[in-house]
Amino acid sequence: MLALSKVSPGENGLELSEVAVALPKADEVRIKVHAAGICGTDMQIYKWSPRIKRRMTLPRVIGHEVSGIVDQVGSAVSNIQVGDHVALESHIYCNNCVQCHRGQEHLCENLTYPGIDIDGGFAEYIVVPARIAWVITQPLDHNIAAMLEPFGIGVHAALEGSGVSGQTVLVNGCGPIGLMTIAVARALGARRIIASDINPLRLKTAELMGADRMVKVGDEDVVNAVKDFTNGVGADVGIEFSGSEAGFRNVFESLTKGGDFRLVGAPAQPINVDFSQWVLKCPKVHNIHGRRIWQSWERAMPLIYDGKVDLRPLVSHVLPMSEATSGFDLILQGLAVKPIIVPA
Repeated sequence: MLALSKVSPGENGLELSEVAVALPKADEVRIKVHAAGICGTDMQIYKWSPRIKRRMTLPRVIGHEVSGIVDQVGSAVSNIQVGDHVALESHIYCNNCVQCHRGQEHLCENLTYPGIDIDGGFAEYIVVPARIAWVITQPLDHNIAAMLEPFGIGVHAALEGSGVSGQTVLVNGCGPIGLMTIAVARALGARRIIASDINPLRLKTAELMGADRMVKVGDEDVVNAVKDFTNGVGADVGIEFSGSEAGFRNVFESLTKGGDFRLVGAPAQPINVDFSQWVLKCPKVHNIHGRRIWQSWERAMPLIYDGKVDLRPLVSHVLPMSEATSGFDLILQGLAVKPIIVPA
């Protein structure tokens, strides 16, 4: 089968090639891939970030945002049938550690991931443990189903802490998950939503997803814009997606006293933090890692099925597998929101 793999260390190092189709083990399923999204983790693999290179063995078929149809099931699998439409949870949890026993599978001590630790979904077929396959129970376009995994992060971010209902929410960093969070916040009753980013395409999409105020970093000062928009009060909830030190500081400084600081995108390097200022402002800090398994999915699916959230505006490009690498180029050039790869 044709697949996109990371074959060499360093930036890029991607290659389209023919690889063998695997068979599922007893507790696994094989899925014929219909759509797979390029995400931020795939970009980290492309750039060979320190977090990735510490754990990834090459060559590796990449990609983990997957929608497809089950075509084989292992002998021990009883909850999934051949022909089921499924989307993937990317956290392969062990079910044996303390965190898993406490219902915190997303924080599993032994987490592994498709596209990093096992072969991923930028291929015609993918084999995964059956426990990470979510069965789609209502008709749903494969391009949308491929985005359910990152959508769950947006749901988790919106529900954490004090939630969003009736509150002013700042979303700093309008990549796909930030944009999804805007849509969820709108659906769940946020009073006002402020979107901040450097990319005009993303800000335009943020407006489509429900943001009330768009702030283009570089043209405006984020903190001043938030304070002006809230009559000096600040945001009740600040959600940081950019992964930059400047974004981290902007979210903190934009918060009202006692507001929620929700950290999704962490700076790549250590930064200095003046905790005397944090004590004075007293934000409630929530770290968002992945999705709560399967609670976030249970909350996410009605939003999609009932039409409360429309993810279609995020699909900026649909590319055949033969053009998969161009999706990475489009993202690097700031010309894409969410490229979807479709195997031939």
